[in-house]
Amino acid sequence: MAVAFIENGSVTSPLGFLAAGVTAGFKRSGAPDMALLYSEAPCKLAGAFTSNLFAAAPVVYDRRLVAGGQPVRAVAVNSGIANACTGERGLRDAEKSAAIVAELLGVAPNEVLVSSTGRIGDFLPMELIEKGAQLGKNALSRDGGLDAARAIMTTDTKVKTFAVKIAVGGKTVTLGGMTKGAGMICPRLRPEMPRQATMLAYVTTDAVISQEALYAALSATLDQSFNRITVDGDTSTNDTFVVLANGLAGNAEIQAGSAEAGLFTEALSALAGRLAKEMVKDGEGVSRFVEVNVTGAKSDADARICAEAIAKSELCKTAWFGADPNWGRILCAAGYSGIEFDPDKVSLDLQHTPTVRNGRDAGVKTEEELGVLCNAPEVIVDLDLGAGNGKFTEWTCDLTYEYVKINADYHT
Repeated sequence: MAVAFIENGSVTSPLGFLAAGVTAGFKRSGAPDMALLYSEAPCKLAGAFTSNLFAAAPVVYDRRLVAGGQPVRAVAVNSGIANACTGERGLRDAEKSAAIVAELLGVAPNEVLVSSTGRIGDFLPMELIEKGAQLGKNALSRDGGLDAARAIMTTDTKVKTFAVKIAVGGKTVTLGGMTKGAGMICPRLRPEMPRQATMLAYVTTDAVISQEALYAALSATLDQSFNRITVDGDTSTNDTFVVLANGLAGNAEIQAGSAEAGLFTEALSALAGRLAKEMVKDGEGVSRFVEVNVTGAKSDADARICAEAIAKSELCKTAWFGADPNWGRILCAAGYSGIEFDPDKVSLDLQHTPTVRNGRDAGVKTEEELGVLCNAPEVIVDLDLGAGNGKFTEWTCDLTYEYVKINADYHT
């Protein structure tokens, strides 16, 4: 069995996972705002977190659990308050949140991960954590994956949840995932070695897998998913990506470097990539999804620098909003990116149509014809620098009036 997506899949698609999404009162709107994820068996854990120096209290707390290497059983997520820039009190609140959930579930506090998303600088009302934890515990269900995905949303307009399955040694192994994020999206996640708005992503799996193989799969997945997206160029204080494996599929243990590990990594990358792409499509005010493919760089690192410069350029993003095929802005961003290449060897295609050759207008289509091609929900930008074999793909979007409106008066 190759990697196959499961219809209506979620974090509860793998065996042994329960989830819930409830309204605790963090959001003024009265929308669901607290999610609980629980495994019936202890889980191995791998995680990657924000590179922002103002890491939120739950990120600091979760890093400790990942570094400790002990099994975990649950994740609690509140939406509406980020618990970031809250000092020692914020960390105590994160620890207390885990303890509250642990007591209700009958597990140890260090078996509970916590996440928060929302406004920066506000303290968590612990009475709401207690309320949400109790409601969540009572609502835990094998059918609760969609509710949990809905409860972690902030400015998102739709839930983002998928699942995939693979065959390992005659057993079916399932991976389920959910994510949220629409603004303050430019994750640059750093994997942890085992021992406002935001990006949060959670993957569950029933695979039997070694800790080394799980960590390697997460690390290999980052640049194929969350580390290749940007909505607005802002890296959040709370970005979190965790993978929990409870081993209930009953397959022979997947070992690092094996063919089975390669298949598991492929499945995780497919799932995380789909979640990441959907985040960009659901970005704040987004009307166009844009894929920037840079090839022909001196190295993959150079290609990444160039792709990110184009993807983050406000001039490029506003042009994409207006379906303006202003290829000069793309070349300009590549030129100031800081990498080395010969401008006279550069080629550019828009929507798979030759647009620039040898650094100059290819003359294949008129500006009006290119504008029609770029007036599409998805725009493909292919830039060949002609300097080597380096390549990288970045997923981005346009910059619209609606994005400015949302962020000029943001509160959850």
